[in-house]
Amino acid sequence: METQLVKIAQLAKERPKEQFTSLIHLLSKETLYMCHQELAGNKAVGVDEVTKAMYEEDLHANLSNLHQALRTRAFKPQPVRRVYIPKPGSKKMRLLGIPAYEDKIVQLAVSKILSAIYEQDFLNSSFGFRPGRGCHESLRMLHTTIMTKKINWVVDADIAGFFDNVDHKWMMKCLEVRIKDRKLLQLIQRMLKAGMMEEGILRQTVQGTPQGGIISPVLANIYLHYVLDLWFEKRMRKRFRGQTQIVRYADDFVCCFQSEGEARNYYLQLKDRLKKFNLEIEPGKSKIIEFGQFAAQNKKRKGEDKPETFDFLGFTHYCSKSRNGKFRVKRQTSRKKLQAALNRMKEWIKANRALQVKLLLEQLKAKLIGHYRYYGITDNGPMLSRYWYGTMRLLFKWLNRRSQRNSYTWDKFLLLMKANPLPTPRIYASVFDGRASV
Repeated sequence: METQLVKIAQLAKERPKEQFTSLIHLLSKETLYMCHQELAGNKAVGVDEVTKAMYEEDLHANLSNLHQALRTRAFKPQPVRRVYIPKPGSKKMRLLGIPAYEDKIVQLAVSKILSAIYEQDFLNSSFGFRPGRGCHESLRMLHTTIMTKKINWVVDADIAGFFDNVDHKWMMKCLEVRIKDRKLLQLIQRMLKAGMMEEGILRQTVQGTPQGGIISPVLANIYLHYVLDLWFEKRMRKRFRGQTQIVRYADDFVCCFQSEGEARNYYLQLKDRLKKFNLEIEPGKSKIIEFGQFAAQNKKRKGEDKPETFDFLGFTHYCSKSRNGKFRVKRQTSRKKLQAALNRMKEWIKANRALQVKLLLEQLKAKLIGHYRYYGITDNGPMLSRYWYGTMRLLFKWLNRRSQRNSYTWDKFLLLMKANPLPTPRIYASVFDGRASV
């Protein structure tokens, strides 16, 4: 399959208007086996309660039956299992849909086909769930845009419940731009219409592509490629005289403008554009702000406070100055995300405080490094230190609640830390490395 996907990708790149009519044959038994091997064995189970280990007990027969069902168009995805997880720093819950194990195999195979085609179409401003285009790369592009272009205004917009409101008819129209294989399109449509099981009750899915499904990220990128990216690039950008740039990570995006009028014009038209596709802006999370090298002096001239800030990918971006006094956009962990991270750390230490101390500290090291690897980016050192210090205070508190006999004084705790040092804050990513092309 890998060789065939390379050929498809090359053809998609060379012929931007090519429509692929024969793709379903790529879902061979060998492909299904490869996708099965790629799936992790410790993930949550779907409504069938089948794990990877259970599926492997009769792997040959299971894959043969699955391949036959796909070949004869008899395969019907099972409803996804509906689960709720708390949103970081919020009392609200995030809805996830967990597919059955066989559906995960098929979704992975189909997502590989879609990615091979659409990776050639996606724009440079699109990040998230794409190879080599993660959070740090999108933050670099945003930094480079504000620092090198004449950016004075930022539209920080949030789509309300995007994954829950994707319109199925429009989704299929987006896919049909490049795909004319009716069998593959029918399979994807069945995935979208599979339904959702909650507490034994089957609910029909008339819209949305539930987060949690393997295929959801690539479908979301395809949808927003046509709904947002191309519209901005081919329509809006041509109408504006000033410099503009969009940076999108999945359904989270920021738009930068040279003039206030064009920023406000875009925001109004964005509402109408999203409404056409049954989407809408989240008013409480969307705003237009003055932001850039002249924002501070303009605010001062008006007798107002510092320029407003905006959040993107867990970072608060703010106007500041470099050591030589020139304008610099900087970023730090948003207070909401920092508090949420410390709350998670508190619950984890509390739940695991009975572990042997050395084992507890070893696991804690991995958690700290994981936080540093994401939030360890240029200018964010102080907030990393706050996270580290907060973690130390939590560790001291809960180690002292194991038992009265093994309580720690602060001096004794510091000796423990000296003997078993935890990783200190470190910057892993620079916004100046490999400047993104804008």
